[in-house]
Amino acid sequence: MYLNGNALIDAKAPAVPLEKRWDERKFQARLVNPANRRKHRVIVVGTGLAGGSAGATLAEQGYHVIQFCFQDSPRRAHSVAAQGGINAAKNYRNDGDSVYRLFYDTVKGGDFRSRESNVYRLAQVSEQIIDQAVAQGVPFAREYGGLLDTRSFGGVQVQRTFYARGQTGQQLLIGAYQALSRQIDAGNVELHARTEMLDLIVVDGKARGIVARDLITGEITTHLADAVVLASGGYGNVFYLSTNAKGSNATAIWRAHKRGAYFANPCFTQIHPTCIPRSGEHQSKLTLMSESLRNDGRIWVPKRQADTRPPREIPEHERDYYLERQYPSFGNLVPRDIASRAAKNMCDARYGVGPGGLGVYLDFADAIERLGRPAIEARYGNLFDMYQRITAEDPYQVPMRIYPAIHYTMGGLWVDYDLQSTVPGLFVIGEANFSDHGANRLGASALMQGLADGYFVLPATLNDYLGGAKLDTVAPDSDEVVAVETQVRERIQKLMQVNGKRSVDSFHRELGVLMWDHCGMSRNREGLTKALERVPELRAEFWRDVRIPGTATELNQELEKANRVADFLELAELLLIDALHREESCGGHFREEHQTPEGEARRDDERFSYVAAWEYGDQPVLHREELAFEHVHPTQRSYT
Repeated sequence: MYLNGNALIDAKAPAVPLEKRWDERKFQARLVNPANRRKHRVIVVGTGLAGGSAGATLAEQGYHVIQFCFQDSPRRAHSVAAQGGINAAKNYRNDGDSVYRLFYDTVKGGDFRSRESNVYRLAQVSEQIIDQAVAQGVPFAREYGGLLDTRSFGGVQVQRTFYARGQTGQQLLIGAYQALSRQIDAGNVELHARTEMLDLIVVDGKARGIVARDLITGEITTHLADAVVLASGGYGNVFYLSTNAKGSNATAIWRAHKRGAYFANPCFTQIHPTCIPRSGEHQSKLTLMSESLRNDGRIWVPKRQADTRPPREIPEHERDYYLERQYPSFGNLVPRDIASRAAKNMCDARYGVGPGGLGVYLDFADAIERLGRPAIEARYGNLFDMYQRITAEDPYQVPMRIYPAIHYTMGGLWVDYDLQSTVPGLFVIGEANFSDHGANRLGASALMQGLADGYFVLPATLNDYLGGAKLDTVAPDSDEVVAVETQVRERIQKLMQVNGKRSVDSFHRELGVLMWDHCGMSRNREGLTKALERVPELRAEFWRDVRIPGTATELNQELEKANRVADFLELAELLLIDALHREESCGGHFREEHQTPEGEARRDDERFSYVAAWEYGDQPVLHREELAFEHVHPTQRSYT
């Protein structure tokens, strides 16, 4: 099924004390003087928080940036959907928070499957992110005295999450977009909107450009540079139903993987506990309710199985606040993987509510009575309005119904401490890389990682690469460039010529059901093996029977989707192989064969304390990066 490769070592983190590594790395890094920066071109794929902040910062430094997004505007990037907040260790609350505690919580929350060096740097840089965002005018909530307000998120016992109502991602994205727009206006950023990367150009072993398709005209173009930065987000849509925007896809990172970039921990996908339950087979995506709601909402189910009474008719003594009962120290604010699994267990045991019993209640009655409706409206008003528009239920009057769903992907392209992949000159930032979250992302850390990578980490490490790389000029008509563009054209032509009977969505939906059933909230050897038999069959059927109307030389959204689904059908197989090989339960990756008597995840640190980095091939090659824990000793996670 797969081959074993060599041990993988991240040699870029300096061998100095943990708290000094980032400062030491920045000091060691080679510099490019301002006059020479103008001579370098850098491609950035993606304009979300990671890509937008990176493009703006690199252009501000003097590089010529060529930026791509498949949306019509950078403001439409999926980062806009992040609602609840962004973590930072500024300790305004004076409640015991610190850089070290943020580091500790993140390593523990990731179930001890992330690098200490990267996570500590993330915690250090978090303080700078808030100052940067405030300077840009991001309207964070403030308390009465004028200081920035904070709230709690799952997996921690301090209030370190800064927020702008339920629109934090949108407001932070506007800040990054403003900075990027300034550089576009100055001519330092060349923006290509409605353009999608379809392949990576590698010359003499180094990333030197991309091949892209104009989604309006269908034109295939080649773009060359001295380095390529991928900030294209995660791959949660391999499951079809997820909280991601429908356009979110894995094409950029998957095509880079096929050109030599290792793919790390693909099976580490996150289940978010507070999603609006699906309403029927017609549904094409799921809607997230922010985790911040768990600050004031209490989660419960009826104590009687299959209880169909309206929630307000169920008296208090007949309600099971199961998270508060099972995890008294953290209650409703346990990490996402634990809250999600607990909700699934309740529904599987027939205590669920709503259609099909696939839901639990998130109830704000106590908070409204204690604080008053105006206070709840100020904190969560837009989220309540969204829920009411979607469900036609008023959460001020009745509890919300929530159920877990696929959300974030902790896996991604392998990168070293410099955020550089195994292809020199190819840097990967934000959700597109694997680096900071281990087997489970703590809430409010995605925005933190994206902005840390884009504003502060990449600008230092990219300088080091460009300052030392010997880069010859690459001609647009060189053999390596022409070969990649030809392969892209042939692939599109092959898709258009199938002319089968099944729609793209029908294949994607079938793949999603297969992945959710056998590699979703819980997994076992039998189900993973079954899925591994079916996915190659489904992929063969796709290339034999998919139907794409229209032409390749015009706006054709079915062709867009077909390109992406073809990649999902390949990525799904690697994801399943990774899940099957990891014989342990870890974070959001719950193997039914490996659990404690209490039903919690059972890690196997002796055999699996490593990053699984896969090299592309007919048989994937597994390279292991062993994880060393010098400061946080791996223990059985406990939130009781």
